[in-house]
Amino acid sequence: MTKPTPAPTATAPTATAATRSVVEELLRRIAEGDADRIAELYADGADWRLNWPEQEHGRAATPWIRHRATRADAAAHYRELAAHHVPGEAGTRVERILVDGADAVVLGEIRQTAAPTGRPYRARFALHLTVADGRVVRHHVYEDSLAVADAFTA
Repeated sequence: MTKPTPAPTATAPTATAATRSVVEELLRRIAEGDADRIAELYADGADWRLNWPEQEHGRAATPWIRHRATRADAAAHYRELAAHHVPGEAGTRVERILVDGADAVVLGEIRQTAAPTGRPYRARFALHLTVADGRVVRHHVYEDSLAVADAFTA
């Protein structure tokens, strides 16, 4: 006789729904562009990583691309990102949000124009987020770093 499969726990759908809610709110705030409001959704001590090769791209041209940890760091990231791109010439297309418990992956494409060079670029991305207690505790970005670096190279 086989054992019956246990029913899903009551917390799994709740955690997934809570994560989706925070991620959707984060994306809405990012679209609005208010760095302080965006940063409110991050936990202090968040694990913030980017997939950029550490030594290959000049940091002077892309200072927002670095590891972060605090809520203040998160706000600084969004301010620096805005300061180095042409306002009104940006867009993000979110293709899919995948959520499993506390983890979410956002897939899409960003379109920006580098302010120093005037060069537009498109970059595919995957954003891995983890949410705990209503705050983002993991922010890992995987993007086409070469497209971004090329746009900022004179």
